[in-house]
Amino acid sequence: MIFKRRTPKSWARWAWHLIWPQGGWGRAFNYVSHRVRRLPDSPRRISRGIFVGVFTTFTPFYGIHFVIAAVLARLFNGNIIAALMGTFFGNPLTYVPIGIVCLKTGHFILGTEFQDDMNIGQRFAGAGRDLRDNFMAAFTKAEADWTRLAGFYDEIFIPYLVGGLIPGMISAIACYYLSLPLITVYQNRRRGRIKAKLAELRAKQNMKLAKKAKDQIGREEV
Repeated sequence: MIFKRRTPKSWARWAWHLIWPQGGWGRAFNYVSHRVRRLPDSPRRISRGIFVGVFTTFTPFYGIHFVIAAVLARLFNGNIIAALMGTFFGNPLTYVPIGIVCLKTGHFILGTEFQDDMNIGQRFAGAGRDLRDNFMAAFTKAEADWTRLAGFYDEIFIPYLVGGLIPGMISAIACYYLSLPLITVYQNRRRGRIKAKLAELRAKQNMKLAKKAKDQIGREEV
């Protein structure tokens, strides 16, 4: 195949690139920001897309952030592609601090106690096992047990959902007001360069036509 990699990427390397992209996160960030600036849309719609994309990363709906960002972008008349790119605000380097901030904020608002020794990864895994086991129990004689899922819901999901509203909104608003002038300036400069290039091409075309007309007149005089 034409576009097939010469050296197939191993599963270990593929998993590592999810944590650390090829070229580093700096290069990945520059690529995303470059693509966002070049989106063919108004600066406000692009910035609204970034707003909802960043806000989505502060929700506990892991695995469907793209879907939620696209729906919110549609509702708020934002650019959907910018919203999807905005979800990259949440990545393996930021999910841990985002999760801690959301959980502590949520438990503070709800008046519950945050367990410092709570293993969030184990709670997610336990909830997943409950969903799997109870789904299978529907087709077997096994008894359904929702203990781990209930604990996850009370101690992780609800505090995360409530606690993510404030830091998510603050981060999203900050990204909106930072991106709006940058995108506006970039688009204006790009529009100016395109106009200058078109004017240059038009001037060259006019010079060619003038030279051709002059040569034609010269041949007629001869």
